[in-house]
Amino acid sequence: MNIIRYPERNDRERITGRSRTDLSELNAAVGKILDDVRENGDRAVIRYEEMFDKAALQSLVVTEKELEEALTEVSEELLDALRLAHGNIERFHRAQAMTVKKVETQPGVTCWQKSVAIEKVGLYVPGGTAPLFSTVLMLATPAVIAGCREIVLCTPPGKDGKVNPAILAAAHIAGVRKIFKIGGVQAIGAMAYGTESVPKVYKIFGPGNQYVMAAKQIVSLHDVAIDMPAGPSEVCVIADETSNPEFVAADMLSQAEHGADSQAVLITTSERMLDDVAACIDRQTEALERKEFIRKSLENSMLILVKDYDEAMELSNIYAPEHLIIATENHEELAAKVVNAGSVFLGRYACESAGDYASGTNHTLPTHGYATAYSGVNLDSYNRKITFQHITPEGIANIGRAVEIMAENERLDAHKNAMTVRIDECKNIYGEKK
Repeated sequence: MNIIRYPERNDRERITGRSRTDLSELNAAVGKILDDVRENGDRAVIRYEEMFDKAALQSLVVTEKELEEALTEVSEELLDALRLAHGNIERFHRAQAMTVKKVETQPGVTCWQKSVAIEKVGLYVPGGTAPLFSTVLMLATPAVIAGCREIVLCTPPGKDGKVNPAILAAAHIAGVRKIFKIGGVQAIGAMAYGTESVPKVYKIFGPGNQYVMAAKQIVSLHDVAIDMPAGPSEVCVIADETSNPEFVAADMLSQAEHGADSQAVLITTSERMLDDVAACIDRQTEALERKEFIRKSLENSMLILVKDYDEAMELSNIYAPEHLIIATENHEELAAKVVNAGSVFLGRYACESAGDYASGTNHTLPTHGYATAYSGVNLDSYNRKITFQHITPEGIANIGRAVEIMAENERLDAHKNAMTVRIDECKNIYGEKK
Protein backbone atom coordinates (compact mmCIF):
# COMPACT_ATOMS: atom_id res chain seq x y z
CA MET A 1 0.00 0.00 0.00
CA ASN A 2 1.02 3.60 -0.48
CA ILE A 3 2.06 5.22 2.81
CA ILE A 4 1.91 9.02 3.04
CA ARG A 5 3.08 10.85 6.14
CA TYR A 6 1.97 14.42 6.85
CA PRO A 7 0.93 15.47 3.34
CA GLU A 8 1.37 19.12 2.42
CA ARG A 9 -1.81 21.16 2.00
CA ASN A 10 -1.16 21.75 -1.70
CA ASP A 11 -0.82 17.98 -2.19
CA ARG A 12 -4.26 17.05 -0.89
CA GLU A 13 -6.14 17.36 -4.18
CA ARG A 14 -3.57 15.17 -5.93
CA ILE A 15 -3.57 12.53 -3.18
CA THR A 16 -7.36 12.25 -3.10
CA GLY A 17 -7.87 12.36 -6.88
CA ARG A 18 -9.06 9.24 -8.69
CA SER A 19 -7.36 7.80 -11.75
CA ARG A 20 -8.65 9.09 -15.06
CA THR A 21 -8.59 6.91 -18.14
CA ASP A 22 -9.34 7.56 -21.79
CA LEU A 23 -12.88 6.26 -22.24
CA SER A 24 -13.18 6.90 -25.98
CA GLU A 25 -12.58 3.26 -27.00
CA LEU A 26 -14.79 1.96 -24.20
CA ASN A 27 -17.63 4.31 -25.13
CA ALA A 28 -17.33 3.40 -28.80
CA ALA A 29 -17.59 -0.33 -28.06
CA VAL A 30 -20.49 0.18 -25.67
CA GLY A 31 -22.25 2.48 -28.14
CA LYS A 32 -22.22 -0.20 -30.84
CA ILE A 33 -23.90 -2.72 -28.54
CA LEU A 34 -26.51 -0.18 -27.48
CA ASP A 35 -27.28 0.71 -31.11
CA ASP A 36 -27.68 -2.98 -31.95
CA VAL A 37 -30.11 -3.51 -29.04
CA ARG A 38 -32.08 -0.43 -30.05
CA GLU A 39 -32.41 -1.69 -33.63
CA ASN A 40 -32.81 -5.43 -33.14
CA GLY A 41 -34.36 -5.85 -29.68
CA ASP A 42 -34.55 -9.37 -28.24
CA ARG A 43 -32.52 -10.90 -31.08
CA ALA A 44 -29.55 -8.68 -30.28
CA VAL A 45 -29.89 -9.24 -26.53
CA ILE A 46 -29.97 -13.04 -26.92
CA ARG A 47 -26.91 -12.89 -29.18
CA TYR A 48 -24.95 -10.85 -26.63
CA GLU A 49 -26.03 -13.15 -23.79
CA GLU A 50 -24.47 -16.06 -25.65
CA MET A 51 -21.37 -13.99 -26.48
CA PHE A 52 -20.69 -12.50 -23.03
CA ASP A 53 -22.50 -14.69 -20.47
CA LYS A 54 -22.12 -17.95 -22.46
CA ALA A 55 -25.84 -18.63 -22.00
CA ALA A 56 -27.91 -19.96 -24.91
CA LEU A 57 -31.39 -18.60 -24.16
CA GLN A 58 -34.71 -19.27 -25.81
CA SER A 59 -36.46 -16.69 -23.64
CA LEU A 60 -35.23 -13.73 -21.60
CA VAL A 61 -38.05 -13.93 -19.06
CA VAL A 62 -37.69 -15.50 -15.62
CA THR A 63 -40.85 -17.56 -15.20
CA GLU A 64 -42.97 -17.88 -12.06
CA LYS A 65 -41.90 -21.53 -11.91
CA GLU A 66 -38.23 -20.52 -11.84
CA LEU A 67 -39.01 -18.07 -9.02
CA GLU A 68 -40.71 -20.80 -7.00
CA GLU A 69 -37.87 -23.25 -7.61
CA ALA A 70 -35.32 -20.68 -6.46
CA LEU A 71 -37.02 -20.41 -3.08
CA THR A 72 -36.49 -24.16 -2.54
CA GLU A 73 -32.82 -23.92 -3.53
CA VAL A 74 -31.89 -21.25 -1.00
CA SER A 75 -31.20 -22.28 2.58
CA GLU A 76 -33.70 -21.32 5.25
CA GLU A 77 -30.85 -19.57 7.06
CA LEU A 78 -30.22 -17.27 4.09
CA LEU A 79 -33.95 -16.68 3.58
CA ASP A 80 -34.24 -15.59 7.22
CA ALA A 81 -31.27 -13.23 6.78
CA LEU A 82 -32.86 -11.76 3.64
CA ARG A 83 -36.17 -11.25 5.44
CA LEU A 84 -34.46 -9.52 8.37
CA ALA A 85 -32.47 -7.25 6.06
CA HIS A 86 -35.55 -6.47 3.98
CA GLY A 87 -37.50 -5.53 7.10
CA ASN A 88 -34.80 -3.10 8.24
CA ILE A 89 -34.38 -1.57 4.78
CA GLU A 90 -38.14 -1.19 4.49
CA ARG A 91 -38.45 0.51 7.90
CA PHE A 92 -35.67 2.97 7.19
CA HIS A 93 -36.90 3.91 3.71
CA ARG A 94 -40.57 4.08 4.65
CA ALA A 95 -39.64 6.70 7.26
CA GLN A 96 -38.37 8.92 4.42
CA ALA A 97 -41.88 9.46 3.02
CA MET A 98 -42.66 13.11 2.45
CA THR A 99 -45.48 14.93 4.26
CA VAL A 100 -47.42 17.33 2.04
CA LYS A 101 -47.55 20.80 3.57
CA LYS A 102 -49.53 23.64 2.00
CA VAL A 103 -47.97 27.11 2.30
CA GLU A 104 -49.87 30.37 1.85
CA THR A 105 -47.17 32.63 0.44
CA GLN A 106 -49.61 35.54 0.29
CA PRO A 107 -53.30 35.73 1.21
CA GLY A 108 -55.04 33.94 -1.65
CA VAL A 109 -51.84 32.29 -2.99
CA THR A 110 -51.35 28.69 -1.82
CA CYS A 111 -48.44 26.49 -2.95
CA TRP A 112 -47.54 22.90 -2.14
CA GLN A 113 -45.41 20.02 -3.29
CA LYS A 114 -46.42 16.43 -3.80
CA SER A 115 -44.23 13.35 -4.16
CA VAL A 116 -45.24 11.19 -7.14
CA ALA A 117 -43.63 7.85 -7.94
CA ILE A 118 -41.75 7.34 -11.20
CA GLU A 119 -44.06 5.00 -13.09
CA LYS A 120 -41.48 2.70 -14.70
CA VAL A 121 -38.07 1.92 -13.21
CA GLY A 122 -35.33 -0.51 -14.21
CA LEU A 123 -33.06 -2.22 -11.68
CA TYR A 124 -29.71 -3.71 -12.71
CA VAL A 125 -28.19 -6.34 -10.43
CA PRO A 126 -24.70 -7.66 -11.29
CA GLY A 127 -23.93 -11.36 -11.30
CA GLY A 128 -20.51 -12.74 -12.18
CA THR A 129 -17.99 -13.66 -9.47
CA ALA A 130 -20.18 -12.22 -6.67
CA PRO A 131 -23.95 -12.23 -7.40
CA LEU A 132 -25.21 -9.21 -5.46
CA PHE A 133 -28.55 -10.41 -4.11
CA SER A 134 -28.27 -7.71 -1.43
CA THR A 135 -28.51 -5.11 -4.20
CA VAL A 136 -31.94 -6.50 -5.12
CA LEU A 137 -33.22 -5.56 -1.66
CA MET A 138 -31.53 -2.14 -1.76
CA LEU A 139 -33.01 -1.18 -5.14
CA ALA A 140 -36.38 -2.92 -5.09
CA THR A 141 -37.53 -2.12 -1.55
CA PRO A 142 -37.73 1.68 -1.96
CA ALA A 143 -39.20 1.24 -5.46
CA VAL A 144 -42.07 -0.79 -4.00
CA ILE A 145 -42.56 1.66 -1.11
CA ALA A 146 -42.61 4.60 -3.53
CA GLY A 147 -45.37 2.91 -5.53
CA CYS A 148 -43.60 2.57 -8.89
CA ARG A 149 -46.17 0.99 -11.18
CA GLU A 150 -43.73 -1.14 -13.18
CA ILE A 151 -40.46 -2.46 -11.72
CA VAL A 152 -38.18 -4.27 -14.17
CA LEU A 153 -35.15 -6.20 -12.91
CA CYS A 154 -32.33 -7.38 -15.17
CA THR A 155 -29.53 -9.67 -13.99
CA PRO A 156 -27.15 -11.95 -15.92
CA PRO A 157 -27.78 -15.70 -16.06
CA GLY A 158 -25.16 -18.39 -15.56
CA LYS A 159 -23.96 -20.61 -18.37
CA ASP A 160 -26.88 -22.90 -17.61
CA GLY A 161 -29.30 -20.12 -18.49
CA LYS A 162 -30.51 -19.77 -14.91
CA VAL A 163 -30.38 -16.77 -12.58
CA ASN A 164 -28.66 -17.19 -9.23
CA PRO A 165 -31.41 -18.49 -6.88
CA ALA A 166 -30.48 -16.05 -4.08
CA ILE A 167 -31.11 -13.12 -6.44
CA LEU A 168 -34.53 -14.53 -7.30
CA ALA A 169 -35.32 -15.19 -3.63
CA ALA A 170 -34.42 -11.59 -2.76
CA ALA A 171 -36.63 -10.33 -5.60
CA HIS A 172 -39.52 -12.45 -4.33
CA ILE A 173 -39.12 -11.10 -0.78
CA ALA A 174 -38.91 -7.51 -2.05
CA GLY A 175 -42.00 -7.92 -4.22
CA VAL A 176 -40.52 -7.83 -7.75
CA ARG A 177 -41.87 -10.26 -10.34
CA LYS A 178 -40.81 -8.83 -13.72
CA ILE A 179 -37.30 -10.29 -14.01
CA PHE A 180 -35.15 -10.82 -17.10
CA LYS A 181 -32.03 -12.90 -17.74
CA ILE A 182 -29.90 -10.11 -19.16
CA GLY A 183 -26.53 -8.77 -18.07
CA GLY A 184 -24.08 -6.05 -19.00
CA VAL A 185 -24.51 -3.36 -21.61
CA GLN A 186 -27.34 -5.24 -23.32
CA ALA A 187 -29.40 -5.08 -20.10
CA ILE A 188 -29.02 -1.32 -19.90
CA GLY A 189 -29.95 -0.98 -23.58
CA ALA A 190 -32.99 -3.24 -23.21
CA MET A 191 -34.37 -1.17 -20.32
CA ALA A 192 -33.49 2.17 -21.93
CA TYR A 193 -35.03 1.45 -25.34
CA GLY A 194 -37.45 -1.41 -24.69
CA THR A 195 -37.51 -4.70 -26.63
CA GLU A 196 -40.19 -7.22 -27.53
CA SER A 197 -39.82 -8.72 -24.04
CA VAL A 198 -38.44 -5.91 -21.88
CA PRO A 199 -40.51 -2.77 -21.21
CA LYS A 200 -38.87 0.61 -21.68
CA VAL A 201 -38.36 2.34 -18.33
CA TYR A 202 -37.98 5.98 -17.30
CA LYS A 203 -35.05 5.60 -14.86
CA ILE A 204 -32.35 2.96 -14.41
CA PHE A 205 -30.73 2.08 -11.08
CA GLY A 206 -27.89 -0.18 -10.07
CA PRO A 207 -24.12 -0.76 -10.00
CA GLY A 208 -21.95 -2.56 -12.51
CA ASN A 209 -18.55 -2.76 -14.15
CA GLN A 210 -17.04 -0.04 -16.34
CA TYR A 211 -19.07 -1.23 -19.36
CA VAL A 212 -22.36 -1.01 -17.47
CA MET A 213 -21.43 2.41 -16.09
CA ALA A 214 -20.51 3.66 -19.55
CA ALA A 215 -23.80 2.33 -20.96
CA LYS A 216 -25.81 4.06 -18.22
CA GLN A 217 -24.12 7.38 -18.90
CA ILE A 218 -24.63 7.08 -22.68
CA VAL A 219 -28.35 6.26 -22.46
CA SER A 220 -28.83 9.06 -19.91
CA LEU A 221 -27.92 11.67 -22.52
CA HIS A 222 -31.16 11.29 -24.48
CA ASP A 223 -33.28 8.31 -23.51
CA VAL A 224 -33.63 7.64 -19.77
CA ALA A 225 -32.61 8.98 -16.36
CA ILE A 226 -30.09 7.12 -14.17
CA ASP A 227 -29.54 7.02 -10.43
CA MET A 228 -26.03 8.53 -10.46
CA PRO A 229 -22.68 8.37 -12.24
CA ALA A 230 -20.32 5.98 -10.50
CA GLY A 231 -16.88 4.47 -10.53
CA PRO A 232 -15.11 1.71 -8.56
CA SER A 233 -16.15 1.15 -4.94
CA GLU A 234 -14.19 2.80 -2.10
CA VAL A 235 -13.91 3.26 1.67
CA CYS A 236 -12.17 5.82 3.86
CA VAL A 237 -11.48 5.00 7.52
CA ILE A 238 -10.58 7.70 10.04
CA ALA A 239 -8.76 6.22 13.04
CA ASP A 240 -6.76 7.35 16.07
CA GLU A 241 -4.85 5.68 18.91
CA THR A 242 -8.14 4.44 20.44
CA SER A 243 -9.25 2.54 17.33
CA ASN A 244 -8.99 -1.24 16.94
CA PRO A 245 -6.43 -1.97 14.18
CA GLU A 246 -7.94 -5.41 13.51
CA PHE A 247 -11.34 -3.82 12.88
CA VAL A 248 -9.86 -1.06 10.70
CA ALA A 249 -7.91 -3.55 8.58
CA ALA A 250 -10.98 -5.78 8.20
CA ASP A 251 -13.07 -2.80 7.03
CA MET A 252 -10.46 -1.81 4.45
CA LEU A 253 -10.19 -5.37 3.14
CA SER A 254 -13.96 -5.77 2.93
CA GLN A 255 -13.94 -2.95 0.39
CA ALA A 256 -10.78 -4.06 -1.39
CA GLU A 257 -12.31 -7.47 -2.23
CA HIS A 258 -14.93 -5.85 -4.50
CA GLY A 259 -12.42 -5.70 -7.33
CA ALA A 260 -8.93 -4.80 -8.46
CA ASP A 261 -9.95 -1.18 -9.08
CA SER A 262 -11.53 -0.66 -5.63
CA GLN A 263 -9.77 1.65 -3.18
CA ALA A 264 -9.34 1.66 0.61
CA VAL A 265 -7.93 4.71 2.42
CA LEU A 266 -6.88 5.08 6.05
CA ILE A 267 -6.48 8.55 7.53
CA THR A 268 -5.02 8.42 11.02
CA THR A 269 -3.59 10.76 13.64
CA SER A 270 -1.48 7.93 15.13
CA GLU A 271 1.74 6.54 13.61
CA ARG A 272 1.40 3.43 15.75
CA MET A 273 -2.10 2.86 14.35
CA LEU A 274 -0.78 3.22 10.79
CA ASP A 275 1.87 0.56 11.40
CA ASP A 276 -0.52 -1.77 13.25
CA VAL A 277 -3.17 -1.53 10.50
CA ALA A 278 -0.56 -2.26 7.80
CA ALA A 279 0.51 -5.39 9.69
CA CYS A 280 -3.10 -6.51 10.23
CA ILE A 281 -3.89 -6.04 6.52
CA ASP A 282 -0.94 -8.25 5.53
CA ARG A 283 -1.98 -10.98 7.96
CA GLN A 284 -5.73 -10.90 7.27
CA THR A 285 -5.29 -10.88 3.49
CA GLU A 286 -3.69 -14.31 3.55
CA ALA A 287 -6.84 -15.87 5.02
CA LEU A 288 -9.26 -14.41 2.45
CA GLU A 289 -10.55 -16.18 -0.67
CA ARG A 290 -10.44 -13.14 -2.94
CA LYS A 291 -6.83 -12.28 -2.06
CA GLU A 292 -5.79 -11.76 -5.70
CA PHE A 293 -8.43 -9.03 -6.15
CA ILE A 294 -7.42 -7.58 -2.80
CA ARG A 295 -3.71 -7.39 -3.56
CA LYS A 296 -4.36 -5.49 -6.78
CA SER A 297 -6.79 -3.17 -5.01
CA LEU A 298 -4.27 -2.45 -2.26
CA GLU A 299 -1.82 -1.17 -4.88
CA ASN A 300 -4.29 1.72 -5.40
CA SER A 301 -4.93 2.18 -1.68
CA MET A 302 -3.35 4.49 0.90
CA LEU A 303 -2.37 4.80 4.54
CA ILE A 304 -2.17 8.50 5.41
CA LEU A 305 -0.76 9.99 8.62
CA VAL A 306 -2.01 13.47 9.55
CA LYS A 307 -1.32 15.91 12.42
CA ASP A 308 -4.80 16.19 13.95
CA TYR A 309 -8.53 15.52 13.61
CA ASP A 310 -9.19 18.77 11.73
CA GLU A 311 -6.74 17.76 9.03
CA ALA A 312 -8.23 14.26 8.92
CA MET A 313 -11.74 15.63 8.34
CA GLU A 314 -10.54 18.16 5.78
CA LEU A 315 -8.78 15.43 3.80
CA SER A 316 -11.84 13.16 4.03
CA ASN A 317 -14.17 15.89 2.78
CA ILE A 318 -11.87 16.57 -0.17
CA TYR A 319 -11.79 12.83 -0.97
CA ALA A 320 -15.62 12.57 -0.67
CA PRO A 321 -15.68 8.80 -0.13
CA GLU A 322 -18.49 6.42 -0.99
CA HIS A 323 -18.20 4.90 2.50
CA LEU A 324 -16.74 6.80 5.46
CA ILE A 325 -15.99 4.98 8.71
CA ILE A 326 -15.14 7.19 11.69
CA ALA A 327 -13.63 4.67 14.10
CA THR A 328 -12.42 7.20 16.69
CA GLU A 329 -13.59 7.63 20.27
CA ASN A 330 -14.86 11.15 19.47
CA HIS A 331 -16.83 9.95 16.43
CA GLU A 332 -19.90 12.07 17.23
CA GLU A 333 -17.80 15.25 17.27
CA LEU A 334 -16.18 14.35 13.94
CA ALA A 335 -19.51 13.31 12.41
CA ALA A 336 -20.70 16.90 12.74
CA LYS A 337 -17.85 17.93 10.42
CA VAL A 338 -18.74 15.53 7.59
CA VAL A 339 -19.61 17.47 4.43
CA ASN A 340 -18.95 15.02 1.60
CA ALA A 341 -19.65 11.28 1.93
CA GLY A 342 -22.06 8.70 0.57
CA SER A 343 -22.76 6.85 3.82
CA VAL A 344 -21.12 7.31 7.25
CA PHE A 345 -20.43 4.61 9.85
CA LEU A 346 -19.76 5.76 13.42
CA GLY A 347 -17.84 4.02 16.19
CA ARG A 348 -15.82 0.83 16.45
CA TYR A 349 -18.75 -1.54 15.79
CA ALA A 350 -20.38 0.14 12.77
CA CYS A 351 -18.67 -1.83 10.01
CA GLU A 352 -19.37 -1.01 6.38
CA SER A 353 -20.62 -4.58 5.90
CA ALA A 354 -23.61 -3.79 8.14
CA GLY A 355 -24.72 -1.06 5.74
CA ASP A 356 -24.04 -3.28 2.75
CA TYR A 357 -26.49 -5.86 4.01
CA ALA A 358 -28.81 -5.42 6.92
CA SER A 359 -28.71 -2.25 9.04
CA GLY A 360 -31.32 -0.55 6.87
CA THR A 361 -29.43 2.19 5.01
CA ASN A 362 -28.96 1.88 1.26
CA HIS A 363 -25.67 0.62 -0.16
CA THR A 364 -26.11 2.11 -3.65
CA LEU A 365 -23.93 5.18 -3.21
CA PRO A 366 -21.98 7.81 -5.18
CA THR A 367 -18.34 6.90 -5.82
CA HIS A 368 -15.35 8.48 -7.57
CA GLY A 369 -15.83 11.78 -5.70
CA TYR A 370 -19.45 12.22 -6.81
CA ALA A 371 -20.49 12.41 -3.13
CA THR A 372 -19.72 16.13 -3.43
CA ALA A 373 -22.93 16.51 -5.46
CA TYR A 374 -24.96 13.27 -5.36
CA SER A 375 -26.85 11.37 -2.67
CA GLY A 376 -27.08 7.62 -2.37
CA VAL A 377 -30.25 5.85 -3.48
CA ASN A 378 -33.18 6.65 -1.18
CA LEU A 379 -36.96 6.89 -1.36
CA ASP A 380 -36.75 10.24 -3.13
CA SER A 381 -34.73 8.59 -5.92
CA TYR A 382 -37.94 6.84 -7.05
CA ASN A 383 -40.13 9.93 -6.87
CA ARG A 384 -40.57 13.23 -8.61
CA LYS A 385 -41.62 16.32 -6.72
CA ILE A 386 -44.53 18.03 -8.47
CA THR A 387 -45.46 21.52 -7.31
CA PHE A 388 -49.03 22.82 -7.21
CA GLN A 389 -50.51 26.26 -6.67
CA HIS A 390 -53.96 27.69 -6.31
CA ILE A 391 -54.67 31.44 -6.62
CA THR A 392 -57.89 33.19 -5.68
CA PRO A 393 -59.03 36.68 -6.75
CA GLU A 394 -57.51 37.94 -3.48
CA GLY A 395 -54.21 36.35 -4.51
CA ILE A 396 -54.36 38.08 -7.89
CA ALA A 397 -54.86 41.37 -6.08
CA ASN A 398 -51.80 40.68 -3.92
CA ILE A 399 -49.25 39.53 -6.52
CA GLY A 400 -50.74 40.53 -9.89
CA ARG A 401 -49.07 43.90 -10.30
CA ALA A 402 -45.64 42.47 -9.30
CA VAL A 403 -46.02 39.83 -12.01
CA GLU A 404 -46.95 42.47 -14.60
CA ILE A 405 -43.95 44.64 -13.73
CA MET A 406 -41.49 41.74 -13.85
CA ALA A 407 -42.84 40.41 -17.14
CA GLU A 408 -42.80 43.87 -18.65
CA ASN A 409 -39.15 44.37 -17.68
CA GLU A 410 -38.21 41.01 -19.18
CA ARG A 411 -40.02 42.18 -22.34
CA LEU A 412 -42.38 39.20 -22.31
CA ASP A 413 -45.67 40.85 -23.18
CA ALA A 414 -47.67 37.63 -23.40
CA HIS A 415 -46.66 36.76 -19.85
CA LYS A 416 -47.81 40.18 -18.69
CA ASN A 417 -51.07 39.85 -20.59
CA ALA A 418 -51.89 36.48 -18.99
CA MET A 419 -51.93 38.25 -15.64
CA THR A 420 -53.50 41.50 -16.86
CA VAL A 421 -56.68 39.79 -18.09
CA ARG A 422 -57.11 38.23 -14.67
CA ILE A 423 -56.45 41.49 -12.86
CA ASP A 424 -59.14 43.17 -14.96
CA GLU A 425 -61.67 40.51 -14.01
CA CYS A 426 -60.69 40.53 -10.32
CA LYS A 427 -61.00 44.31 -10.03
CA ASN A 428 -64.75 43.80 -10.14
CA ILE A 429 -64.47 41.63 -7.03
CA TYR A 430 -61.74 43.31 -4.92
CA GLY A 431 -61.29 46.69 -6.54
CA GLU A 432 -57.93 48.33 -7.11
CA LYS A 433 -55.02 47.01 -5.01
CA LYS A 434 -53.93 49.79 -2.71
